[in-house]
Amino acid sequence: MNEQYPLTVYFDASCGLCNSEMQTIKIHDDQKRLVLANCSESSFDDSPFRGQGITREAMMACLHVRDARGDWVKGVAAFELLYRSVGMTGFARLWGGRYTRPLMERVYPWVARHRRLLSWTGMSALFNLLGKCKAKRAYRQSRRCSEGQCSL
Repeated sequence: MNEQYPLTVYFDASCGLCNSEMQTIKIHDDQKRLVLANCSESSFDDSPFRGQGITREAMMACLHVRDARGDWVKGVAAFELLYRSVGMTGFARLWGGRYTRPLMERVYPWVARHRRLLSWTGMSALFNLLGKCKAKRAYRQSRRCSEGQCSL
């Protein structure tokens, strides 16, 4: 896909696993390529998308991403796109690799259906940890570099 930025990410923020993963991805979004849209809010309006067959219920069941041109990417391909867009290439390869993508295509629907149970088991803590690691690296980098002078 030859996506146009920004990418709008429609996700279930009421799910701890979903929210922690999207917040972690957003922390890595140094180039401001992503806009997060919480489709779990009761006030969320899907009427602009219904003509394209995209409903709130579909967005709640599967991650949806829309680029600046209005093109949609869903599910496993959406995760791959998000991770690639923020420079997390290892995770992008996990979602879209030649050998791993077929597995992810089979596993993701199960994970999406059981995401609340997985949140309850603490899976979201993994993404929180990734976000904290990014924040620590950025803090250390800012402490090393001051007024154009960097110490290594």
